[in-house]
Amino acid sequence: MSASVNFFKFKPTIKLLLLTIIVVIVSGCFPSKDLGRQEYLVQGNTMGTTYNIKVVGENIDTVKLQQGIDKKLKQLNQEMSTYIGDSELSAFNKSTSLSVVTTSPGLARVLNEAIRLGKLSNGALDVTVGPLVNLWGFGPEYRPETVPSDELLAATKARVGLDKLAFKNGMLSKSIPDLYVDLSTIAKGYGVDLIAEFIEDKGINNYLVEIGGEMRLKGFKHTGELWHVAIEKPLSNERAVHQIIVPKDNAVATSGDYRIYFEANGQRFSHIIDPKTGKPINHKLVSVTVIHPSSMTADGLSTAMMVMGEEKALAFAEANDLAVYIIAKTDHGFVEQSTVKFMQYLK
Repeated sequence: MSASVNFFKFKPTIKLLLLTIIVVIVSGCFPSKDLGRQEYLVQGNTMGTTYNIKVVGENIDTVKLQQGIDKKLKQLNQEMSTYIGDSELSAFNKSTSLSVVTTSPGLARVLNEAIRLGKLSNGALDVTVGPLVNLWGFGPEYRPETVPSDELLAATKARVGLDKLAFKNGMLSKSIPDLYVDLSTIAKGYGVDLIAEFIEDKGINNYLVEIGGEMRLKGFKHTGELWHVAIEKPLSNERAVHQIIVPKDNAVATSGDYRIYFEANGQRFSHIIDPKTGKPINHKLVSVTVIHPSSMTADGLSTAMMVMGEEKALAFAEANDLAVYIIAKTDHGFVEQSTVKFMQYLK
């Protein structure tokens, strides 16, 4: 039986209850390299979403493989889910103590990368932004979908900031009692990396791992074709392919603001919160896709650049030699741009 733990769960009133499931598997047409092997599919539930894993090989015991996958994912949830009351991260969030605590290796790995990306992005990615996410009605506290007052917004912003979180050599502490850490912007990507590494440890080197839209790929399909995926057209009311890409041996992560939102007084409020303003993002950028060897890194970067907006995101991506593809909405339709490094993956 597959693990099924709600890591990210959204209210049924929020439109289209899927968070950035932007990439879908599509067939390719590159020259084939016949592997003479079978393709196996393993599916299940985790983090409030689904996982789909394709592996290519001979005589793979998928029952045993899935048992190992579910064990890994269950441990991940127990370490860093904010929906499990006794998870490691929930215990840290609930505690008002400012004392240092020792973290598990998994949580330490994710915190290290989250803080690194937070600094790299000048705070665009901030894993302490959870109270603001809750305030705007997109978190586990399930607030009514209303616009908060300026006073409440200011009070909540005072509880947010990476400067209030200290982490070094696996030791974690906070400088204010009610600091709240939410790793939902990066943990799914980590889950993909974790399972990809687990599969490779089993001697499988041709695979596709997907959790809630985040992917990591390696090698070839059973037909010998390279794995192809599609970036979805950023529409809230339909599913359509916007651009096919060939990521090769990399991970793919896409963030968008067009699926989870609410409307109040004729205005649309995205689930993506800008930590600097404390408010939902308000710009023309609607989708960011990142290709990177690490799914965790791609996951965090795609969210950070969604916060930045079109011009800052592109400048940031080029300055850091990142493979990034963005879609912006204009009065005349969608406009796409990509960094130089991304062009090699376009089909």
